[in-house]
Amino acid sequence: MTDQTADIRRKLTTVFCADVQGYSALVERDEVGTVTRLKQYRDIMVDLIGRHHGRLINTWGDGLVAEFGSPVEAVFCAVETQRRLAARNAEEPLAPPMQFRIGINLGDVIIEGTDIYGEGVNIAARLESLAEAGGICISGAVFEQVRKKLDIGFDFLGDREIKNSAEPVSAYRVLLGGVQVGTAPKHQMPQQPAATDDAEAAFIKWRRFAWRFAVIAAFLMIVNLITSPRYFWFIWPWLGMGLVLMLRWPAGIDPRRLWPSRRE
Repeated sequence: MTDQTADIRRKLTTVFCADVQGYSALVERDEVGTVTRLKQYRDIMVDLIGRHHGRLINTWGDGLVAEFGSPVEAVFCAVETQRRLAARNAEEPLAPPMQFRIGINLGDVIIEGTDIYGEGVNIAARLESLAEAGGICISGAVFEQVRKKLDIGFDFLGDREIKNSAEPVSAYRVLLGGVQVGTAPKHQMPQQPAATDDAEAAFIKWRRFAWRFAVIAAFLMIVNLITSPRYFWFIWPWLGMGLVLMLRWPAGIDPRRLWPSRRE
C-alpha cells in the first residue's frame, strides 16, 4: 500500500469542465448538423484555452476538460468563451442555439500520464451541472482568487453537496452582465460588449424575427411575380413588415450592428 501511494503524483490546479446544454435533443433534431457545429464550437474553445495558457486534458461526446495554472486565466477564458459562442449562435439565427455550461474549480488532482483525476475534477464537473445554459459556475476556492481581480460580478448560490466529497462546496455564478468587482490588467481582460446582456439577447431575438420576415417577404414576392407580374402588390406587406421590425428594434443597440465592420 505504501509503494502504491508513493507512485501517485498530485498537484494543485484549476480544472475547467464544459458540456452542451440539451445536447441529446439537438442530436435528435439534426445529428449531422449538430456534430458539425459541435466541432466548430469546440475549436473556438480549444483556441481560447491555449491563448489563456491552459491545457486541454480530454474531450468526450459533447464534454471537455482543461486545466489552468491560474484561476484568473481560467475565468477569463470562460467569460471570453461564452461571449464568443453567444456571438456565433447569433450568426446562425435559423439553427437552435448550442449553449455550453462551464464549471471551474481550484483543487488537488491526481496525475496519470496526460490525464487528471480526483476530487478536484469531480467538483468542477458538479459545478458545470449547476451552471445555466451559456453560463459559468465557480467554486469558493476560485472565487477567493479572482474576486478582486476581475471586472465581473458573482452571485452566491450556496453550499452544494458533492458526490463522494466529505464537505459541501460553495458555488458562485459568474454574472456576465458586468457588475464591477475589482479591476484586472487591461491587456488580459476580454473586450466588454457595448450593450448589456439583456440588450444583446433582445438583439439576437430581433435578428431571428427579421430572418423569418425575410423568408416570408421572399415568398410573397415570388407568388406576386408568378400570379400578377404587372402589379407589384408584394410591396405593401413588405412595408408593413418593415414597420414592425423598426418598432421592435431593441433599445440600447447601435443600428450599425446591422452592417458590422469587416475588420476583425
